[in-house]
Amino acid sequence: MWIAIGAVSLVIWLVLLLARGGFWLFREVIERDPIPEDASMPAVAVIIPARDEAANIGEAVRSLFASRYAGPLHVFVVDDHSSDGTSDIARQAGGDRVVVIASRALPLGWTGKLWAVAQGVEAASATAPDFVLLTDADIVHAPGNVARLVARAQRDRLDLASVMVHLHCQTLPERFTVPAFVFFFFKLYPPAWIANPHSSIAGAAGGCILIRPEALARVGGIAAIRSELIDDCALARRVKSVGGRIWLSLSRDTESLRLYATFSSVREMIARTAFTQLRHSALLLAGTLAGMALIYLAPPLLLFAPDNVARALGLAAWTSMTVAYIPALRFYRQPVLLAPLLPLTAAFYTFATVESAVRYWRGSGGMWKGRVQAT
Repeated sequence: MWIAIGAVSLVIWLVLLLARGGFWLFREVIERDPIPEDASMPAVAVIIPARDEAANIGEAVRSLFASRYAGPLHVFVVDDHSSDGTSDIARQAGGDRVVVIASRALPLGWTGKLWAVAQGVEAASATAPDFVLLTDADIVHAPGNVARLVARAQRDRLDLASVMVHLHCQTLPERFTVPAFVFFFFKLYPPAWIANPHSSIAGAAGGCILIRPEALARVGGIAAIRSELIDDCALARRVKSVGGRIWLSLSRDTESLRLYATFSSVREMIARTAFTQLRHSALLLAGTLAGMALIYLAPPLLLFAPDNVARALGLAAWTSMTVAYIPALRFYRQPVLLAPLLPLTAAFYTFATVESAVRYWRGSGGMWKGRVQAT
């Protein structure tokens, strides 16, 4: 039995290394593209939904107006019933260049974020944009980010282009979990497969999504995903399902200000949507737990097996896992000595996933800033 477990685990890691689109290499980085300076760049409307984002919204808005973008750029902040002065700070940061919209009452069946986005898209339509940029209130855009995204979308005729922004990774909990978060995400949604029109895999990173208005209209607008918690990937799936071309990259310079100072705050972030990713299925949860145990926990535990062959297989699988994780750590400028600890991080994510399911069953799933969004 021990040999069988070790053999299966090693085969899985070899498949992940050699036949999963090179997801672990972290190759697609947007900063490798040149920054276009063409004054005839198309018009972009930026939509920022914001709920109690006083700590971040000012920097987010200022970063957009500091962009090296030569074309028309219109910024719309939709204040989702904030209680901390988010609107005032957004106006101070953008002056008369930013349009601040007070969100209307939340309709039944919508998440707060997507209702805010829909109102922003509606208001932005008056500017007849060539592209709509959906971004979050905690994202500080690098000077060339918008221009590079638009240029890539034009060059490759993309309907949707997305960037996994550089997540905050300075506290101990972040060092332990953030590179792994991106690693796990890319394992599920390999960028090479996302960009391949012949692959069914579709994904996006919600902090920074550029989409053509006609593509958004073709899938039914934001209303088509109004109840989705994992709205970025839901939007990407819909765009790709109707023949749209999509693309996902990484960024080193466009950053999230969202701070996770404690392991508890990271657990909350995971628990909010993990069970949604499993479509609220107890069967998928059980399969996920078994898979995580086999892929991440079994290799180091096999070192204590009574059989030499099982121990060798476990060591080989753990080594393969470590090698695969090193590029993620390097991208986040973390010591590669953390790579062998990935099984511990995987155990933490597994625990948070179970908690996500328990919260859903108790009627408090998807809790975000005072709202229950998955019941």
